Amino acid sequence: MVKLDISNLKLDLKTNEKLIAPYLKKIHSKKEGFYTVIDDAKVLKEIEKFAKNVKGKYENIVVLGIGGSALGAICLRQALKGLFDNKKPKLYVLDNIDPKLICEFDKAVNYKKTLFLVITKSGTTPETIGQYYYFRNQINKKKLDPKKHFVFVTDPNEGRLREIAKKEKITSFGIPKNVGGRFSVLTAVGLLPAALIGLNIRKLVSGGQKMRDKFVSEKAENNLPFKLASLQYLLYKKGQTINVLMPYSQKLIGFADWFRQLYAESLGKKGKGITPVNALGVTDQHSQLQLYNDGPNDKLIIFLEVENSGEEIAIPNFQKKLSFNKLFKIEKDAASKALTKTGHPNITIKIDTVDEENIGELFMLFEGATAFLGEFMGINAFDQPGVELAKSLTKQAILKL
Repeated sequence: MVKLDISNLKLDLKTNEKLIAPYLKKIHSKKEGFYTVIDDAKVLKEIEKFAKNVKGKYENIVVLGIGGSALGAICLRQALKGLFDNKKPKLYVLDNIDPKLICEFDKAVNYKKTLFLVITKSGTTPETIGQYYYFRNQINKKKLDPKKHFVFVTDPNEGRLREIAKKEKITSFGIPKNVGGRFSVLTAVGLLPAALIGLNIRKLVSGGQKMRDKFVSEKAENNLPFKLASLQYLLYKKGQTINVLMPYSQKLIGFADWFRQLYAESLGKKGKGITPVNALGVTDQHSQLQLYNDGPNDKLIIFLEVENSGEEIAIPNFQKKLSFNKLFKIEKDAASKALTKTGHPNITIKIDTVDEENIGELFMLFEGATAFLGEFMGINAFDQPGVELAKSLTKQAILKL
């Protein structure tokens, strides 16, 4: 269960419930599907069936994708698999086209035991298509059957990947047209790789549904995404235009990376935007905290705390009765108190443990808050003209070769 602690803020957040309904009406009118597609039971069954049929056949699951096609899978792997887990299958995410990355992976992988998930909504993303053609060539050279080593996650009807899937009968899953990449983690984009490495995707979706029900509620006490977005926007107007998400959990640093794309790509428009920064407690108490506590007062620090930090691990030959668990909590509280004392706004989002349901709730919490922030700022949170310009220039340069 996700809880929001804003006790350190000197901010009046008494919300008039009549304010929520008009904003929700505007959001609903855009017909974005990120909060409705999670009710598609058919997709869940198809993903589960596929995962069951290929169980034990592969040592490596490899995501070929970038941005929203990759960050959700990275987050899920890091959050919900053991940090040092070597159990098969292992999930790799190649979210860059750095030649060194491609070369080193090529030399290390056993292609006979590898399944590639090619994820691009448009089916034309140059980076992902380039990766596909490279690894397809490697599969062909080794005389392996492409149908057994590739799965596409792409537009249901259009694009190059969809054409290849139809022609060659390669297994494919659709990305709903009304769900943008950075909002797609609870579609096949994130759920397929999650299922293939043994995660409970039904609990992920259930968590998303729980927070979605709060997101669409017109009751102020229920609508956590509205409350989060409201305080972010009020502080934004006061000059706190940078939001730092600082999880106190090694397993959630991937979530902070996912958050960074969501906010940057959704809200950075028309000269407006909240600049997202990721940090890690307690690691960055010894680096970034200096800036946050003694630098410009232009940031909201959002602590992400896990109340159950796992098995109690005592620290021998040190302060009596001190464990790593207690020290972890002491460090987080000290950072929060220091910021409060120096007048730097900070809040804490709490979950009881890191599991599928809580991660699903967190995804929907920030996606819902993003939708509200777009309406507060008077921008479209669901397009990305700045990204599209760079994509267009990239494609023009490729065509000139």
